[in-house]
Amino acid sequence: MAILKKISKPALRDRHKRILALVKENRFRLFLAMVCMLVMAAATSATAFLVKPVLDDIFLNKDTMMLKIIPLAVILIYLLRGLATYGQDYLMNYVGESIIRRLRDDLYSHIQDLPIAFFHKEKTGVLMSRVTGDVGIVKTMVSTAVTSSLKDCFTIVGLTSVIFYRDWKMALFAFVILPLAFYPIVEFGRRVRRISTGWQEAVGDLNSFLHETFAGNKIVKAFGMEQYEKERFYERTLGLFKLEMKAVIARSLSSPIMEFLGGLGIAFIIWYGGSKVLAGTSTAGTFFSFMAAVLMLYDPIKKLSGLNNAVQQGLAAVDRIFDVMETKSEIKEPKNPVVLKRGPHRVAFENVFFKYEEDIILKDINLDVQAGEILALVGMSGGGKTSLVNLLPRFYDVTEGAILIDGDDIRKASISSLRDQMAIVTQEPILFNDSVRNNIAYGNYRASDEEIQRAAKAAYAYDFIQSFPGKFDTNIGELGARLSGGEKQRICIARALLKDAPILILDEATSSLDAESEMLVQKALENLMKGRTTFVIAHRLSTIDYADRIIVVVNGQVVEEGTQAELIARQGEFFKLYQMQNVNNQDRTFQPESIRTNP
Repeated sequence: MAILKKISKPALRDRHKRILALVKENRFRLFLAMVCMLVMAAATSATAFLVKPVLDDIFLNKDTMMLKIIPLAVILIYLLRGLATYGQDYLMNYVGESIIRRLRDDLYSHIQDLPIAFFHKEKTGVLMSRVTGDVGIVKTMVSTAVTSSLKDCFTIVGLTSVIFYRDWKMALFAFVILPLAFYPIVEFGRRVRRISTGWQEAVGDLNSFLHETFAGNKIVKAFGMEQYEKERFYERTLGLFKLEMKAVIARSLSSPIMEFLGGLGIAFIIWYGGSKVLAGTSTAGTFFSFMAAVLMLYDPIKKLSGLNNAVQQGLAAVDRIFDVMETKSEIKEPKNPVVLKRGPHRVAFENVFFKYEEDIILKDINLDVQAGEILALVGMSGGGKTSLVNLLPRFYDVTEGAILIDGDDIRKASISSLRDQMAIVTQEPILFNDSVRNNIAYGNYRASDEEIQRAAKAAYAYDFIQSFPGKFDTNIGELGARLSGGEKQRICIARALLKDAPILILDEATSSLDAESEMLVQKALENLMKGRTTFVIAHRLSTIDYADRIIVVVNGQVVEEGTQAELIARQGEFFKLYQMQNVNNQDRTFQPESIRTNP
């Protein structure tokens, strides 16, 4: 199923409009920054303009009045230039940082709204690179490159005015070289943009590699694969190095080419202007004023080449960012959503088919689960059990058929109210690098300390939490690294208890635990399941004899349904699984009667 739809190439204009919209929000500061840039450009042009009166009036004509006026003028010019420099630096960086903050917030917000399928397709490290690295490159483009480009353009206009004012004929000859000087800016800028896209993709891949190897460091060490991972890392850094050197070549070539073209123009000016001075048709002051303006002019033109490279890198980063921001999900909020209310819920699957990409995962699923009923899903791995329960909170949408809660199609319900009805405990505990308190209260931050402690006690987590130095304020580390497997799972159960959702999904919540931890977790689950409509995916059949009903899922189809005793008596698929696991009654730790008692 095509979960994601990408906007095609014509949307490039839209993404640029969105950047411009962010720029427009800061138009007043931009206006002030441009005023500062104009002052800076005027000061630079005035410096070149003053060369003539310095030479002609002071050194040649011995004018004492000009000797007093010009130094004061120079002081004033440089004072204004200093103030303007500070003003434009502060204002443009404020604008740049503001735009980047909004862009980063919008990107993260959009990523959070994308469906589970998106995260299955994209690497975590690549997404991290988009939010941090790519947005940082755009920041350089906005706050530095664009600023310098505007400033240099204003300077070019000011100095050009001085040049034409001093000698318009000589200026026309000098500007014959100018179009040629812009050629390397355009040509090498294209190359830099192409290379930059590849470089940013390589950085994203490197981030993904680092994330995997750091998170899985225990496995790397256990299997003695340190050297193997080092070599894989070296290959990636070598590829990154090659791309960086290509970019260096493209960036470095533009400057010497412009230097040479600029040298041709200056050589001509010296020959032509010098001839006019020797012939007496021009003064030395005019010539040196013209020459100073030309020398100053070629410097900002040369800078534009480097700045263009930064702009091209930024545009490549913008494309990568908006490739994500323009990714759309088929998990959409209905126009007039039904708001589901808390309470016991009946859940029905009617002729449900589910296709992921090209694979048919579920076929013709028909189930009717009554409010408060415990339904166990069993079967071999890859049969479609997890896919079936993932359809309930609309992590994916059905391809055909419908899922109903109390008779309402879940696609007509608001996504927030739908997911508010559900609590999930997975095989792999998902915890955050935060305090025990905040992990339990995740999704219900309004809960009081008493409610949090009550949930911890019901999950059999209170005692071990009390043994921590900071008790409920103890930080549990990244992904709960400071906790054992059983402790992590009981924190997750406490979190589900505190949410107090009427529909519960347990996805092999005890399969990875040792016997002692499993016993405690099962007791906690007993408290959690009371009075809730529960879907239990079970690997160990010994843990589901409390279920009201069991369904056996094979190759995406429900092939058997009934109580445990009924399924054993049929000697079908469930009986095969039962024999494989050699389940005996002594392993059972749950009492069905206690679970089915309403709280």
